[in-house]
Amino acid sequence: MLICTPVNDDAEARYTCACHSPAFARLNAAIERRFSRRSFLAGAGAIGAMALSPKSATAAVPRAPTGPVVFTNVRIFDGKSASLIAGRNLIVEGNRIKAIAAAGERPPEGAQIIDGGGRTLMPGLIDAHWHTVMCGIPEVVALTADVPYVHLVAAQQAEQTLMRGFTTIRDVGGPSFALKRAIDQGMFAGPRIFPSGAMISQTSGHGDFRLRYEVPRGSANDISHAEAAGISAVADGVPEVLRRVREQLLLGASQIKIMTGGGVSSAYDPIDVNQFTAEEIRAAANAASDWGTYVCSHVYTPDGIKRALQNGVRCIEHGQLADEDAVKMMADKGAWWSLQPFLADEDSNPKSNPVQRQQQEEIAKGTVRAYELTKKHKVKTAWGTDILFNPKGVANQGKQLTKLSRWFDNADVLRMATAANGELLAMSGERNPYRAKVGVIEPGALADVLLVDGNPLENLALIADPEPNLKVIMKDGRIFKNTLA
Repeated sequence: MLICTPVNDDAEARYTCACHSPAFARLNAAIERRFSRRSFLAGAGAIGAMALSPKSATAAVPRAPTGPVVFTNVRIFDGKSASLIAGRNLIVEGNRIKAIAAAGERPPEGAQIIDGGGRTLMPGLIDAHWHTVMCGIPEVVALTADVPYVHLVAAQQAEQTLMRGFTTIRDVGGPSFALKRAIDQGMFAGPRIFPSGAMISQTSGHGDFRLRYEVPRGSANDISHAEAAGISAVADGVPEVLRRVREQLLLGASQIKIMTGGGVSSAYDPIDVNQFTAEEIRAAANAASDWGTYVCSHVYTPDGIKRALQNGVRCIEHGQLADEDAVKMMADKGAWWSLQPFLADEDSNPKSNPVQRQQQEEIAKGTVRAYELTKKHKVKTAWGTDILFNPKGVANQGKQLTKLSRWFDNADVLRMATAANGELLAMSGERNPYRAKVGVIEPGALADVLLVDGNPLENLALIADPEPNLKVIMKDGRIFKNTLA
């Protein structure tokens, strides 16, 4: 290590300390160039990935229509039926679906008419396991970049999410409150967000992103970068768990996310470990229940699933390693199983660590069995993607849905991504920020509507390629895309 001391006693020396010597200056310049180049390449790679992603059809939030909007000449998938409904018009007034009227019925005075040309009209898609702030940035950026930069990327990604036809997402971890507010106020285009806020984790749990040098926690490092950013909240013991849950409710969480098992995207907690004691889990569930909402839990293993369910958790996130007893318990308790098609394929979240890749393979094998078990025991099943730290993967959000056709028919797949996911969101009760149905085409539901060029009940691949196939995207009664005009 160089320290600032005289180099020698030579009176003719130009520099009196090593840190001002020409050799040190050359070394410093070389290091600076190397790190600047490395930082530039990393940043350019991340920005380039975003630049290569599909461009949104509009950069501005459109004005609300001044009168009713009527979709004519359409066939309707209402989010629940196994077949399309013909001979009906859809009438939208304000941000709600007003009526499903007979095709021959005269439209309301002053209505804007959209002739669907025989295409399929369906509810906006819902992703029940999304990370608004962390989907479109690499992990190293999420944990090191300036927080405002992370939020700016998230705003861009939110618009692209909407333009893929996802009008609602359930955010299960991350500081999405500010972006949600800006979208709801019409400042940015993006989906409806049901936010969980920070993921609540024990020390050494799946949400503990501290580096080794930050342990043990002390007065000089009381809160980590991830905690300060609102990505996670570390809590140990019942009082701390209660505090962290209540903090997220204060900020506006519609549901609470806790980590009761290990995971792949974390360095220090193996998948097989159980996290949080029964008392800690029960404390979180009680605190959420007191506010009229529920707790969902990240967990993979049978023991972890059972402990979560026995102590008040109402939705299991992942759970791909569940055994038959754990699945039966989900069914008996009426809990939701929020599954993702983790298949260790080209769409998987990128992992360079060989141990993490091995874990992905293990989970992929469990995924196949998990979908078979949920069908066998008729568990209430939600669908989501969990695209995380994956700028290239976000464009394949709809493609992830089509993978379910391996286990379900197309109608069941579409129901899962619309009406079923909407039922799960409704469990937030009084904490529901929107107070109306989503995921269905029926009177009184929020006017989130897609017009598809074809019949997705026959061809799910239409959802995977939204740019040419989604002709109209309406969210909250506003038309964000209309290529028929």
